[in-house]
Amino acid sequence: MDRLTVIKVGGKVVEEDGSLNALLDQFKKISGNKLLVHGGGRTATLIAENLGIETQMVEGRRITSAEMLEVVTMVYGGLVNKKIVAGLQARGMNAIGLTGADFNLIEAHKRPVKDIDYGFVGDVDDVNVSELRLLINENVVPVVAPLTHDGKGQLLNTNADTIASELATELANYFNVYLFYCFEKKGVLKNPADEQSIIYELSAQQFREYANEGVISEGMIPKLDNGFRAKQKGVKEVLITNAESISTGRGTRLI
Repeated sequence: MDRLTVIKVGGKVVEEDGSLNALLDQFKKISGNKLLVHGGGRTATLIAENLGIETQMVEGRRITSAEMLEVVTMVYGGLVNKKIVAGLQARGMNAIGLTGADFNLIEAHKRPVKDIDYGFVGDVDDVNVSELRLLINENVVPVVAPLTHDGKGQLLNTNADTIASELATELANYFNVYLFYCFEKKGVLKNPADEQSIIYELSAQQFREYANEGVISEGMIPKLDNGFRAKQKGVKEVLITNAESISTGRGTRLI
């Protein structure tokens, strides 16, 4: 099977021109088939604030009201997505921007209310990669925004880490998939205040222990939850790293 590298990138990496350009330069250096999944939460928060819409987060996950859904659709599916696509085209990579609604790529249901009402947040039901595979095999780079749909016309906000994991898992049936979660740090840090305290290899048991101790917290938890799930379902390698290292493979490797 051919190699496919799935890169999930979020945070200020995709939202500031300097770091986005550095990421796309590194992305170009990766050989073989590529797919990019992005977030854009900081921009969504900023635009929502300018529109007078309150942002609520629980353990790194966004509560999505009807008003916030409109904001994230504009930001994720529009502004951030097309900026990345344009940047890839400028580097000679043919790219297409997609959401989970396009090609019926990712169908989801609105998360049921238990302890917390997350609003218009989608939990993934089905991933359909048949058209995606055609694009990849034609050397097109899909750029996927973290939006899904319920098959009845309702868009849903879905965690970008989850989307990357779900796509990587499904595509692992057709490619040797390497999943990289890319953010501002060089990897998972044992001490958040020390940039050099990188945990180079992390097992699921260590992850649980670090999470219980509070060493790993907030947005890193869904990232690692999804990473370990992908690893268990056939993804060859999962790496947590920064933009500078995606072409070299340095960072925190899940084992």
